Amino acid sequence: MGAGPAHAVHFGTYEAVKEFSGGNEAGSHWLATSMAGASATIASDALMNPFDVIKQRMQIHKSEFRSALTCAKVVYRTEGLNAFYVSYPTTLTMTVPFTAVQFTVYEELKKVLNPSGAYSPVTHMIAGGLAGGVAAGVTTPLDVAKTILQTRGSSADPEIRAVRGMRDAFRIIWARDGLKGFARGLTPRVLTFMPSNALCWLSYEFFKAAIRDD
Repeated sequence: MGAGPAHAVHFGTYEAVKEFSGGNEAGSHWLATSMAGASATIASDALMNPFDVIKQRMQIHKSEFRSALTCAKVVYRTEGLNAFYVSYPTTLTMTVPFTAVQFTVYEELKKVLNPSGAYSPVTHMIAGGLAGGVAAGVTTPLDVAKTILQTRGSSADPEIRAVRGMRDAFRIIWARDGLKGFARGLTPRVLTFMPSNALCWLSYEFFKAAIRDD
């Protein structure tokens, strides 16, 4: 629900900001791509966040809401517009770094693997997979902290239940496990993101090339 439009906004914003910042020009700085990637996820998450809130409320209150529209109306009437964006800042702390790294690595790898810039499915899959793996690896510490935040309500550990934000989560990880604690789940996270990102970029570049040919 909302994923299709969010993906359209995501890649549309990416291309628009990259063009505006000179990212499509020869010899462009990697910061242009990074900024375009960050802007893309800020825009798409702004659209997707309300749908995530509705989905979560319907999962928790299965018998209360008969449709997504009913759920949205009740949430808006009882809690206001802000209720749809309560988790938005926390979401961005994860998605902005991930997307900025992913898009930057992808574009730089494309330049190395395919200097001509021609449509190349193999290049897009390799670059996309590696970019997803690098981004997943770099942001693993954020994912570990996010997991603590998401599970604090059901935790039997009083210290974890008292966590109020990312800073508290980082402090607990460091105190209990040191540096290795921030790498918890690194391998499965990287292996999960590599194939999915490879397919995502392959699909995106395919349709992008098809539209240009038309």
